[in-house]
Amino acid sequence: MFQIRIHGRGGQGVVTAAELLSVAAFIEGTHAQAFPSFGSERMGAPVVSFCRLDDKEIRLREPIQEPDALIIQDTTLLHSVDVFQGLKTDGFIVINSTRTFVELGIADFIGKFPPHHVCIVGATELAMKHVQRPVPNAALLGGFAAISGRLHMNSVAEAILEKFPGAVGEANVAAATEAFDIAKAA
Repeated sequence: MFQIRIHGRGGQGVVTAAELLSVAAFIEGTHAQAFPSFGSERMGAPVVSFCRLDDKEIRLREPIQEPDALIIQDTTLLHSVDVFQGLKTDGFIVINSTRTFVELGIADFIGKFPPHHVCIVGATELAMKHVQRPVPNAALLGGFAAISGRLHMNSVAEAILEKFPGAVGEANVAAATEAFDIAKAA
């Protein structure tokens, strides 16, 4: 089983990101499960969502304590919430930022992971460029697909278009595809 934990703030599409990952997995014939965990349900409050992928039925229902991958949608959480808690030593990390790991103050920690397992993607900027809204979730899924190899970009795009048909979906696919290319090149 491959487990993904997504950290962000209310309004950034954290719950939708997990849902889109699970739909992309279903498209590929993989079993998947997505669910959120809320504290106070308000815009800007910390939010965590979870996604599990497996080649067999998933019966586990509790929050993910030892993720194989982290998607961090908001860097303000890096030093206020233990977003890295339980992450496996060969885990994957995708962070929404235009700053370096050194500038974020996490370079020593990140240095413990294989270099191709970690990436920074300016997902909010990509969302503004393509979607004209600061919602980084779709772009980060492109970055996740690129570094993890768990999902194909085509499946991620299909899941986005299924959830958001038309121009909004196409704009989100463009952001995700650009993030995929950035992460692949890193």
